Amino acid sequence: MSNILKTITLIEKQAKSFNIPWVTIESRRRDPFRVLISCILSLRTKDKTTEEASNRLFKVAAAPVKILTLSASRIQKLIYPVGFYRTKAKVILGISKKLLTDFKGRVPDNIEGLLSLKGVGRKTANLVLGLGYNIPAICVDTHVHRISNRLGWIRTKKPHATEEALQKIIPKSYWIRLNTVLVAFGQNLCLPVSPFCSRCYVNNICKRAGVARSR
Repeated sequence: MSNILKTITLIEKQAKSFNIPWVTIESRRRDPFRVLISCILSLRTKDKTTEEASNRLFKVAAAPVKILTLSASRIQKLIYPVGFYRTKAKVILGISKKLLTDFKGRVPDNIEGLLSLKGVGRKTANLVLGLGYNIPAICVDTHVHRISNRLGWIRTKKPHATEEALQKIIPKSYWIRLNTVLVAFGQNLCLPVSPFCSRCYVNNICKRAGVARSR
């Protein structure tokens, strides 16, 4: 575990020079609903586009009751050009309605409640728990999955397996910030193909699992 913590510390140090994910910035408002919706908008979408779409939507409606005053077409226009914007508009409406009918307008602060919202998977649920409620949770996206395996911390095939494996080896105090750090690291340095290993602070302790070619 000491080697893992050393690696995380070095990655955090290097990642300070990178832009952090927009959802992490949005979470500074301490509003779980905005974290949830921003995360949904971010799926298959570049960070800058997510930021701009989130700001347009929240300027008009930043709570479930306000969202339900909008039509699907209006939401589509506000969030375009995020990926799958038509589907996401329907998801946002559906989530807002369920929050009002089943949760008194409040985003659930537990994994079961979050997963009951149509369109919310474990990745989004864990991000809301961590960034929205400061409840320890490991959000596994493509970057966390890839880098954790590349470093040699774990050997997993599926995101859920990665989450469970990381929970066993990462102290809870690191769970929430792990996603933010590894996403910034993965977007800028530890790329899926041809990562910049020569610039990496953990180059000498990384297993480079699955890396065919690096720079």
